[in-house]
Amino acid sequence: MPLLILVADDNPGIRLAISDYLELSGYSVITAEDGHEALLLLETYHPHLMVADIKMPRKDGYELVKQVRHRPEFRLLPVIFLTERNSTEERIRGYQVGCDLYLPKPFEMEELGAVIRSLLERSQIVQSELRFSGPDSTGEGVSVSVVESPPSPERQTPTLTKREQEVLELLTTGLSNPEIGNQLHLSPRTIEKYVSSLLRKTDTNNRAELVRFALKHYLVD
Repeated sequence: MPLLILVADDNPGIRLAISDYLELSGYSVITAEDGHEALLLLETYHPHLMVADIKMPRKDGYELVKQVRHRPEFRLLPVIFLTERNSTEERIRGYQVGCDLYLPKPFEMEELGAVIRSLLERSQIVQSELRFSGPDSTGEGVSVSVVESPPSPERQTPTLTKREQEVLELLTTGLSNPEIGNQLHLSPRTIEKYVSSLLRKTDTNNRAELVRFALKHYLVD
């Protein structure tokens, strides 16, 4: 069964263009014209990923994602913001409320497709690990909580290499892997490896958590 993607944008032309592209790429797509409708569709259909505009009527993207992240069943849902708001402050706010990637308009459909594939692949791996975490000593399946635990007070600030620091600083500005690669003259695959290393060192699950960790522990200016 095709993976299901929710596209929330008050611009009907953008909704249609993204939907057509994603359906041609093999995904199933549902659309919403504002944040309120998007939340209802999330609760009904439980999509595998959400693409959302920020500036929408009734409920904007920030409030939508904030409410989504407060629900344990959607904590690991990959979220991409598409928006004309491209200041550093706006991007940081987007990551703080819980988006995984911030893609400014105008954007290339091919890049959106690559980002979606990357986030879905990682999400499917995480879900599989949670689902098949192995039996406990009684032979019953282990119950896995998806409620995020607060960081341990003994948790130490990780030591980063010079290149990891460069990738982290660019990541917190909202750049995608290809854009970071262009800045550092590295391939997107190499950037993905650095991002994976940063996630492992900071014990975070996605880019949003990584940005929050970096800001909280002053890993970036």
